Amino acid sequence: MPLVTSTEMFKKAYNGGYAIGAFNVNNMEIVQAITEACKEEHAPVILQVSKGARAYANHTYLVKLVEAAVIECPEIPIVLHLDHGPDFETCKACIDGGFTSVMIDASSKPFAENIEITKKVVEYAHAHGVVVEAELGTLAGIEDEVKVEHGAESYTHPEEVEEFVSRTGCDSLAIAIGTSHGAYKFTAAQCTRNEEGILVPPPLRFDVLKEVEKRLPGFPIVLHGSSSVPQEYVKMINENGGAMPDAVGIPESQLREAARSSVCKINIDSDLRLAMTGSIRKFFAEHPDKFDPREYLKPARANIKELVRHKLVDVLGCSGKA
Repeated sequence: MPLVTSTEMFKKAYNGGYAIGAFNVNNMEIVQAITEACKEEHAPVILQVSKGARAYANHTYLVKLVEAAVIECPEIPIVLHLDHGPDFETCKACIDGGFTSVMIDASSKPFAENIEITKKVVEYAHAHGVVVEAELGTLAGIEDEVKVEHGAESYTHPEEVEEFVSRTGCDSLAIAIGTSHGAYKFTAAQCTRNEEGILVPPPLRFDVLKEVEKRLPGFPIVLHGSSSVPQEYVKMINENGGAMPDAVGIPESQLREAARSSVCKINIDSDLRLAMTGSIRKFFAEHPDKFDPREYLKPARANIKELVRHKLVDVLGCSGKA
């Protein structure tokens, strides 16, 4: 099947009590690993590209990689999505360039300006058959050029969501309930330590999510900054020359709970990068004489694939939903 929008995906996810995985892609191996796992698990998927990824890999190369995945995995629905579009021009370029979904992130702007910018993107996107994700509230952490210091983030105000959605016409809404961008999502001071000495982050604000659900019944909600930062890959990195102390993510149990609610899309990016980096570091530690990228990227791709499979089955609940 050709690339699709997320409209039908989200309807099924909302009614079925699961979420669609939105995975950031930057190169061929990551695209292959994600889509092969989704094909084998018969799961729908959103492949998303940030402004930074477009600058790194080039818009055309990324679109063609995703088109290749569509050819290789015709049984599953695939969305090509712009993650954190910073302005109308970037969104327009992606809409004109083959994307089926875009996010306009004007969440750092005042409420009225966020509405104005989002509405402009929605009008252009809808005229071209493309859907739009918008955002209310800001997440701490770093993702490409999106940088918000801890303490400067703000939870979504539920009393604003109805007006925002009705005035903009957006198709889904990213909200802030305590998730955070990057591998270093929380400072040690924000966390507690369990009996094993592992840092445990503060719980997500499910009270905010439930209030948003009441005000927007049937409307798809999105969670950004939802990587779990698998400790086995943090350990693998640190044991092979890395230095990532106190990297901690969102507990998968909380993400599974969110997926059973109105949350229809959960963004996962740092986990895949950690799996790739850990795998490559381990390979070179064990094979210091090797230099062929095909040799060290092959196990990295395999580990990403298994990580994605785990997310589809155990966290998102979308295995078998294609």
